[in-house]
Amino acid sequence: MGVEIKESPVPDSAFEEMEAFVYDYLDASVENEDNGGRMRWYPWHSAEYRYNHILNVVDLAAEIATRESADVDVVKVAALFHDIAKLEADQEVHAEEGARVAREYLSTHGEFAQSFVEQVCQVIAEHSYQGPLADVSLETRCLIEADIIDKVGANGTALMILRMGYEARTHMDAAEMVQRVLERGQDASRRVESDTAESLVHQRLTRVKWFQEWLEDEVPNMDHEGFGG
Repeated sequence: MGVEIKESPVPDSAFEEMEAFVYDYLDASVENEDNGGRMRWYPWHSAEYRYNHILNVVDLAAEIATRESADVDVVKVAALFHDIAKLEADQEVHAEEGARVAREYLSTHGEFAQSFVEQVCQVIAEHSYQGPLADVSLETRCLIEADIIDKVGANGTALMILRMGYEARTHMDAAEMVQRVLERGQDASRRVESDTAESLVHQRLTRVKWFQEWLEDEVPNMDHEGFGG
């Protein structure tokens, strides 16, 4: 007997249209802010950064979902919309607002099954959950793990070092910033549940530790108090 191939409810063309919609929505959110908006002077409070973060999470979540046998289509679409309201809503409600936007889009574009729409929106609404990941669905766990992982590793280190300039710090504060990324990664390693996510966190932490060692070696007068190994 052959293996039944499940047809994806989200063709590539439909996903590309979603990507364009998400970017345009983020860009409009920034443009509509009064007085420059909250934290506008941080580079990650921009449509470009937020969209890049979203695409990173889409890739990570899809990898985790594939290897953990979750519904990849649900996870990818939820990941694409998970932070769409991040630039216009308070942190405490951005997940629910993102689910609302996703529901409106999916209900008016294409012919997605209602069960698919509901599952996607539930995953988005729950992606900020701070409790044990064993308490959420497999698809929600994939998204939460991907969201956590994008904040660690080389990417997280680059963002923290970039932050130094916006806070008028010098490169001598890099030790503190790198240590923050390490601590974030260590927290992530304790929170994730899947073998795939654990492996990804380990890889990224290793990269940060390498950078930490290179930094110590090349800047001997740097304050080492922030380094915890």
